[in-house]
Amino acid sequence: MIYLDNHATTRVDPRVVAAMLPYFSEQYGNSGSAGHAFGETASAAVQRSRETIAACLGAKSSEIVFTSGATESNNLAIRGVGERRSRGHAEQKNNRRGHLISVRTEHQAVLDPLRRLAKHNFEVTLLEVETHGNSRAGWLDPQKVADSLCDDTVLVSVMLANNEIGAIQPLAEIGALCRLRGALLHCDATQAVGKISIDMRQLPIDLMSFSAHKIYGPKGVGSLFVRSSNPIVRLEPQITGGGQQGGRRSGTLNTPGIVGLAKALELCVGELSAESQRLASLRNRLWQGLASRLGHLQLCGPALDALDEAGRPLRLPGNLNVSFGDVDGEALLLAMGNLAVSSGATCASADLGPSHVLLALGMGEDWARSSLRFGLGRFNTKEDVEQAINIVATAVEKLRKLASA
Repeated sequence: MIYLDNHATTRVDPRVVAAMLPYFSEQYGNSGSAGHAFGETASAAVQRSRETIAACLGAKSSEIVFTSGATESNNLAIRGVGERRSRGHAEQKNNRRGHLISVRTEHQAVLDPLRRLAKHNFEVTLLEVETHGNSRAGWLDPQKVADSLCDDTVLVSVMLANNEIGAIQPLAEIGALCRLRGALLHCDATQAVGKISIDMRQLPIDLMSFSAHKIYGPKGVGSLFVRSSNPIVRLEPQITGGGQQGGRRSGTLNTPGIVGLAKALELCVGELSAESQRLASLRNRLWQGLASRLGHLQLCGPALDALDEAGRPLRLPGNLNVSFGDVDGEALLLAMGNLAVSSGATCASADLGPSHVLLALGMGEDWARSSLRFGLGRFNTKEDVEQAINIVATAVEKLRKLASA
């Protein structure tokens, strides 16, 4: 098997496993247990991990809240802000509790909490991105945020890097606009943390979600950055009972997982520059190889060489999303038994329709259904890429031949 689905999850790095193991069988205390060495050792490990994560992100250790993953972090951020607003403010004359802004290409872990708040008299605005065929396809123009902000906008939620097409959004510019209007900015950075440089001292982001399992750490642990000054962000907790983490998220802390998250992020940040160049090179070779073997292809998302005004890439280095004309994505997956990738027809496990992200780019349903998402990662090699080119090209050629017979 060749694994090119690193946007879905990643293999845990052996160095991360080694860091975690003692906290399963030797130093297994509850970090909330005071008064004995087992609890104090676990508590110290959690605090060290908190400090490591904060240092990697340019944050304060007190701003790191541990969760079960980015989905929970997104819910805590979005619903936490909205429900606190509901508790503290009466409805306006039009029964509107407040205004929320997001983007049509967001992950369902953002869109679903927004829908829930919409049922409780929040107005939700979903912004359009640059469309397919544009070199910046998937990119959000900050002016669209500026035009949508109003006096009662409570929260803007924009992901830093898209999980399907790798588009990197201009969060610095969007955050500056939010600050001017007094709105909080939340960012689902699940695909960005550990893959591009992030410094919370420079980015005006108030809440940021991420997961360990996207950066070669364990599943079931993640974090939410919650800014503690300029402004102070307060949330309505979503999980109560115990008062851990200052009451923001109750529950016994997952000490091994937290240690793994910190180690995984530390490794990613330390190897970021060289790894980004390596992955971009592999990604470009994959695209070139497919394009040379097959016709009737479309690149989904921003151009591979697209840059913003500051000269920064507009696409994650390890991301490639390609649509294959005259081929069904599900059939293509079945025809490539030894290659693990994602199909645009199954981007959400509970929804077998075409990708809402590709549809938001203005792609037709047939093209959206015929797409494959390739996620290159730390353990992929040049040999993997060459084999993948051959496997995909052979499968597409076979399916096209059958379709035309």
